[in-house]
Amino acid sequence: MLILFGTKGYLYQLAILTLVCGRCGNPAAHTLRKRVTKFTLFFVPLFPISTKYAMQCTFCGAESKLSAEEAEQLQTQAAAGGATGGQVQGGQAPQQPYHQ
Repeated sequence: MLILFGTKGYLYQLAILTLVCGRCGNPAAHTLRKRVTKFTLFFVPLFPISTKYAMQCTFCGAESKLSAEEAEQLQTQAAAGGATGGQVQGGQAPQQPYHQ
């Protein structure tokens, strides 16, 4: 009997926020992403084994990892009309909301 198993990764874009990048200092769009790795059996995804969140600057490409709570807060801010509060720790310096 042959049993085929493995993993497969899924990438979801949760939101796009305009923030000042902590690395390059430019006000730019940042994509909030969720990567889910699922266990597969006979090429059928069964259950998630890993979930990670990250935010990437579209200007310089700097990527910072986020906790689930931070990602949820940013997603709530994006749904409410943009990043209007708080700081997000990313890269080497905190990212600031961009206001015009």
